[in-house]
Amino acid sequence: MKYQTYRLGPAASCAAVLVGTLGAASQTAPPALTPPARPNWLTVASLGVKEGYDNNVLLVANRRPGLSPQASWITTVSPKLGVDFVPLLGRSNLWQTLSLTYAPDFAIYHDATSENYNAHRLNQTAKARSGDVSFALDNAFLFNDGSRQAPTYALDQTVVPVDQYDKFRNIYSTAAVRERREQIQDRATVSFQYDTDQYFLRPIATLLDYDLMTDWHNNGSAPYLGYQNYVDRADVNGGLDAGYKLTGKLAATLGWRYGHQYQQSLPNDIDSNVMNGQQEQSSNDYQRILAGLEGHPWSWLNVKLAGGPDFRHYNPAAAVFNHHPVKFYGEATLTATLTTSQSLTFSYKQWQWLSSVGKVPYYESTYSLAYHANLTRKLGLDLGGKLANSDYTSGNNVSGNAPSLHNDSMLTLSGGLSYAFTPHFSMSLAYANDFGRNNLKDLPASDHPEYRNFEHQTVFLAAVYQF
Repeated sequence: MKYQTYRLGPAASCAAVLVGTLGAASQTAPPALTPPARPNWLTVASLGVKEGYDNNVLLVANRRPGLSPQASWITTVSPKLGVDFVPLLGRSNLWQTLSLTYAPDFAIYHDATSENYNAHRLNQTAKARSGDVSFALDNAFLFNDGSRQAPTYALDQTVVPVDQYDKFRNIYSTAAVRERREQIQDRATVSFQYDTDQYFLRPIATLLDYDLMTDWHNNGSAPYLGYQNYVDRADVNGGLDAGYKLTGKLAATLGWRYGHQYQQSLPNDIDSNVMNGQQEQSSNDYQRILAGLEGHPWSWLNVKLAGGPDFRHYNPAAAVFNHHPVKFYGEATLTATLTTSQSLTFSYKQWQWLSSVGKVPYYESTYSLAYHANLTRKLGLDLGGKLANSDYTSGNNVSGNAPSLHNDSMLTLSGGLSYAFTPHFSMSLAYANDFGRNNLKDLPASDHPEYRNFEHQTVFLAAVYQF
């Protein structure tokens, strides 16, 4: 008697069966058992569950007197479903991508229920080409179903406002907490591009919009001493890039943008401060001239960068020292493929933006570095670092009970391991440590600058199943 081994598909629980044959008689192998193929229009279908721990939910300073850090365990459930409509359109030479992805997060803070939220994310991507003309659209829409009450940074409501130590907090403290509140965010970029052998022209427009839906309260008296009022803000611009192809894969660019930034003002019953007879806010118009480089200077390096002068015109109600400043605008992303299993990505951005926590605009600078390595076929390693700085010294709302003079920074160090047990199931472990610091050395003692320093740590264990 002879024996032959036949391998089954991945859906089988055993790896092989034995089939006997007698003499010259032959038998046909049973068909392989394989899972049904995912349709080509379904780009992703997954379910993730993440359990984590946050040791300082409100990112406070941990000083006495003052609020003590509140810790919480966090459970997050994250389904994800993506569809590309191009395969459903039949044969098409126009559309390359026409996708829609729904990726919500349902987060439960077991020891701080005010921080619970359901983040509904809807991402749309469209790419098309006809001859020398191409089109691209990327839109990331978020509706966050969270608390309508913003955080209150006060130990109690019985002392005078100047002694509410925690209200003199780091800007990055309240920014992190703000992201968990009820709001709508929209980020969109749309562009057309006309290509020739030597150059290209690219009309482009971008939108960044924050519709913050938390309630407003007068934080100058009890019971809302230390309460955080958030205001809406938006940035929209459009312009044109001209590119000259230095090589087949690398182009130099020169661009121009015209844009507008909008900042909502607080009503008079919340904040009675005025500037030139109007409620204070820093809405403005701007123009930018951008020189850049994009493409592959070498096969292992991908580069996209642009920078240049930014000319501002603030409205009369802006609490700024100079209503017509010239600032530098810059952004860059560089990705290096070090080996077939290692990559390094550097990102950078500097620009003048509007605050959601006050009336003074700020100059924001962010630098990040991310390293990824496939240590084995199944084991991955990620290391990262990010430095962010927000400089509010271009103006100062010196009236009222909430001075706006800030120059704060935050350094984030992170690391993680991921392991793919099967092509469908993986797990990961991630850790991050945030260090918030005050960079103004000459603040008066009454502003309690030491309360702008904080440390914040999170750790998460996540499991994802890909259908």
